[in-house]
Amino acid sequence: MKTRFKWIEGGGATSARGWLASGVAAGLKANRTDMAILCSDRPAACAALFTSNNVPAAPVVYDRAVAAKGRARAAVVNVGCANACTGRAGYADTVRTGKAAARALGLPADEIFVCSTGTIGRRLPMDRILPGVALAAKALSPDGGAAAAAAIMTTDTVPKQAAASFPLAGGRVTVGGMCKGSGMICPNLATTLIFLTTDAKVSAANLRRALKASVAHSFNRVTVDGDQSTNDTCALFANGAAGLPALAPGKPGWDAFVETLSAVALSLAKQIVMDGEGATKFVTVAVEKAATPADAYAAARAIANSPLFKAACYGGDPNWGRVIAAVGNSGARCAELKTRISFDGVRVFDRGKIASAEANDRLAAVMKKRAFEVRVSLGVGRFSDAVYTSDLSHGYVDINADYTT
Repeated sequence: MKTRFKWIEGGGATSARGWLASGVAAGLKANRTDMAILCSDRPAACAALFTSNNVPAAPVVYDRAVAAKGRARAAVVNVGCANACTGRAGYADTVRTGKAAARALGLPADEIFVCSTGTIGRRLPMDRILPGVALAAKALSPDGGAAAAAAIMTTDTVPKQAAASFPLAGGRVTVGGMCKGSGMICPNLATTLIFLTTDAKVSAANLRRALKASVAHSFNRVTVDGDQSTNDTCALFANGAAGLPALAPGKPGWDAFVETLSAVALSLAKQIVMDGEGATKFVTVAVEKAATPADAYAAARAIANSPLFKAACYGGDPNWGRVIAAVGNSGARCAELKTRISFDGVRVFDRGKIASAEANDRLAAVMKKRAFEVRVSLGVGRFSDAVYTSDLSHGYVDINADYTT
């Protein structure tokens, strides 16, 4: 099917009309920007998905109430402190931050998401947070998307943003976004901090429908280390600034909107994996001919999360046994005499027949590449799925061995 959208080079969360952003240094991190605001210049509908971690951070608890109203037009984000596991005092800090943003932006506090990321178990430094909010509000600009994307990075090495647009009723609708994430990446509903914007007119209920569809095979199909954060938030805002008819299922432009939103989400999700903590490889794990959709996902996720497989990817070790062992341990229906495994088209296992020496040599060459695909055919059904992952390197251990010290 021909795509209906066009990528916007250098685009991000402010590519859609009516969106402003900023990234400033509030003194939360040394020698860098560390606080961002994203804001619509007019009212907006919203939808959001959050971590299913049973120990959600204070901002997640707060933002769930904001999202439930389906009406929000801004987000304020700090790095350096997750404000997680900080009790009632931590929640009060989130409320104070939201009120400060409301004063600075001239908006109701219940239309502003408050998001935090960083170390768990530390209180927000409110003596820096509150002045930082005011500073970020003053710096808002239609050209501030890149600055905001840089300001929300934690262990990320590069900012992550994307945008695309499609034609509708003689005009164009734009979808943009930014996210942060490098470690503690293994989602359930959403992952990292993700902010998606559009100038389309869409109701909150339909935004949620579109968001769930786009997240399913983007942010819900990436893993760096198998760990899910306490702060994961994925928010989608629509302000209608394009001035075009409302989008809804069954109406013109809806399918193109979902396609464009999904493409932007997948681009951002892949950027997260490419920038995984210590990552040197980007690996697509594709499973096909599974008995059920759940089996296809379970097998792909088991491979992608296997420390042994990920370590082999880092070392370029042509040990395809790590793959079939993970499949057999995934709970998916499978059998040795029906399974096939290939790396970038190099068949290394074929229904009980092991790879030749020549195939193993070709496999070793594949595994030295920066990016490659592992494809597993279970031979027991018609369902498929894919998960995107990175390798497990010395760099990952170094980053997380002294994260707080």
